[in-house]
Amino acid sequence: MSKEKFNYFIKTEKNNWEVIIGLEVHAQVISNSKLFSGSSTKFGGQPNTQVSLVDSAFPGMLPVINKYCIEQAIKTGLGLNAKINLLSIFDRKNYFYADLPAGYQISQYKNPIVGEGSVTLDMPYGTKVVGIERLHLEQDAGKSIHDLSPDNTYVDLNRSGVALMEIVSKPDLRSPEEVNSYVKKLRTIMRYLGTCDGNMQEGSLRADVNVSVRKKGEKKLGTRCEIKNVNSIRFMEMAIESEANRQVEILESGKKIDQETRLFDTKKNETRSMRSKEEAHDYRYFPDPDLLPLEIEQSFVDNLKKNLPELPDQKKDRFIKDFKLSSYEANVLVSDNNISQYFEDVIKNSDIKLAKNWIIVELFAVLNKKNLDIKNSPVSSNNLAKLINSISSGEISGKIAKQVFELMVNTGDDPSKIIKEKGLKQQSDPNELEKIVKIVLDKNTDKVQQFKSGKEKLYGFFVGEIMKASSGKANPKLVNDILKKELKK
Repeated sequence: MSKEKFNYFIKTEKNNWEVIIGLEVHAQVISNSKLFSGSSTKFGGQPNTQVSLVDSAFPGMLPVINKYCIEQAIKTGLGLNAKINLLSIFDRKNYFYADLPAGYQISQYKNPIVGEGSVTLDMPYGTKVVGIERLHLEQDAGKSIHDLSPDNTYVDLNRSGVALMEIVSKPDLRSPEEVNSYVKKLRTIMRYLGTCDGNMQEGSLRADVNVSVRKKGEKKLGTRCEIKNVNSIRFMEMAIESEANRQVEILESGKKIDQETRLFDTKKNETRSMRSKEEAHDYRYFPDPDLLPLEIEQSFVDNLKKNLPELPDQKKDRFIKDFKLSSYEANVLVSDNNISQYFEDVIKNSDIKLAKNWIIVELFAVLNKKNLDIKNSPVSSNNLAKLINSISSGEISGKIAKQVFELMVNTGDDPSKIIKEKGLKQQSDPNELEKIVKIVLDKNTDKVQQFKSGKEKLYGFFVGEIMKASSGKANPKLVNDILKKELKK
């Protein structure tokens, strides 16, 4: 089967197939305690050390709603431009598994806390709006550990009862690239709000990916398969491509797709069957008798809305308007709240144009190389502002600034200290520079004559020799002014 670059369609010799994707993102709520108990949610605790009687489903133990988790869910809903339901109900989702001691999960079914909303993506081909179907709260299950013993499975209940927000998208996504952008945008919004840290390596953000295919032009959705618990954006992209191609091959061979739940094998880069896909009735949902319906006052929602921080889309618009940034530059700088704060700290006392370039190009290159986030940047925002001011004032050239920046990365020192200690201050004395220019021209009289005869490309040669003679410290603007004046003589 021949295949073009996986963007919007899979082309085969017979058909042009469209890929339809919907995500169920499970985002762990930032909260010190669990959804229905006071147990700690701290990551990395010893197995079964953060478990209450409620989490372990001891008979007679009753759940008590954590109000803060409710606030966090509402704030997330507001950040997703979604309807907040003033009445919602907690249900029991019944299934048996070793790491679910109660035999049911407390979740929400017909009456979630958050209704329909939307997320706007900035794609290379333009703006894309992805619909949000719902956001509901639920408790996480424990963790089954299969690789500690060849004969036994171990269960850690530390995660049992941890509050999750399940954010369900509409089937509006059409490519792995859009999924990448969507998950990153969700994560950015929640990090701005402080409702989920988005640390996929710690399990606090993962997704079930629903994939189906249909022939280009068809309106009816194909049979979907759900790929469970994918815990990295890269794996989501890989799983979608693998699963979509698997479905196309089955359909083109004249067979049908079975609706099922699948797992993604990252080593083999393929999905494999896990179980037949359950429907809602398989879980026997019914309202949890231990929890009353959740009723929220509109004033409570309004107060949370009033105190929301500036969100990524709002900040992007402000950066474009106030700082004259391009859409691309603004997107990069608002992609993380810490990055946007760093940028604003730098430009308080330095040139905006230089600041954006130094952050996006030079600083990001260092952070990527060292695998650091901006919170742990070896160059503080204050020191970067000082470096930029040294360039703006003419104290150092852009070329020397890169040397200084490298030393700042290695030492964390103030740029003024490095410039002074290394003797890197730019030469800006016109009289001294004039002497250097004359010495270079006197040494190359033959080339001066060639230049005056029309070989103007030699101008770059003269500039290079002057910079070399000044150990790279000569002020480039002054050099050009003096050189042009001398060559006219």
